[in-house]
Amino acid sequence: MNRAISRREFAAVPALLVGAAASAFGQRTLLTAGEVVERIKANLGVPWRGGSTDTFKAGDVDTPVTGIATTVMSTFDVIKRAAAAGKNMVITHEPTFWLGNDDGQGFAKDVVYQDKLRFIRDHNMAIWRFHDHLHARQPDMSAVGLADAIGWSKYLSTDQPRVYVLPRVRLRDLAKDIERRLRLPAIRVIGDPQALVSRGALMQGTAPFHAATVFPNVDVIVAGEQREWEGVEYVFDANTAGQQKGLILIGHWVSEDQGMRLCADWLRSFVTDVPVEWIPAGDPFWRP
Repeated sequence: MNRAISRREFAAVPALLVGAAASAFGQRTLLTAGEVVERIKANLGVPWRGGSTDTFKAGDVDTPVTGIATTVMSTFDVIKRAAAAGKNMVITHEPTFWLGNDDGQGFAKDVVYQDKLRFIRDHNMAIWRFHDHLHARQPDMSAVGLADAIGWSKYLSTDQPRVYVLPRVRLRDLAKDIERRLRLPAIRVIGDPQALVSRGALMQGTAPFHAATVFPNVDVIVAGEQREWEGVEYVFDANTAGQQKGLILIGHWVSEDQGMRLCADWLRSFVTDVPVEWIPAGDPFWRP
């Protein structure tokens, strides 16, 4: 038999509902940085090899995540922009503390190191590096991202990785087009500006010295950076020897940051709990 609810019982209903909601909210747990990393491992598509590179550089697995920012370089500027956007987990491709292994012991008394680390801690941030395993995925997001950004994707060779068969164009015009598409103040080019090129290779990041020699059938290489006494000198000498070879250097950050744009897109496919945003590091140089 149904019983009519009393006035006192009716008045108590809102309080009961609020209490139940508060209890349910208290039972919810925020996504942690460690859980984000585990999802990355599960969706990577290649075996996780471990190592000391792709690890937390600040914060830890238990850090609650309010949002994720991907970037090529976790500069102090990028970290501040991420915090301002409400994103306290930064997934960076390159080091945070200026060395390949992110060992900050030698910077313990350095003012810049102290300020950067203090900001990270004050904002409860987690910085995790995603380098070796990002490159292990095929196709490599950093290569695909750069090719997309400079309009080369449709020219990918069917018989040689990293090589693109382009419509014949003068080296100067090709360099100008890349500079315009990437919105750079300046890039560095070696080779005859009037030379016609049609086969190009992409070597994002720090291209190894052999990059200039393993592509004997290409006219131009677009790379992030090169040591000037290695690949730069080789290409310069090749031109002196009568070979028309072009080398276009666009900068390490710029060459791989587009890959972290694709990384953000990829993360959104399996991390839906929090917002994910690509925060480009930009070009650190300016032209007077």
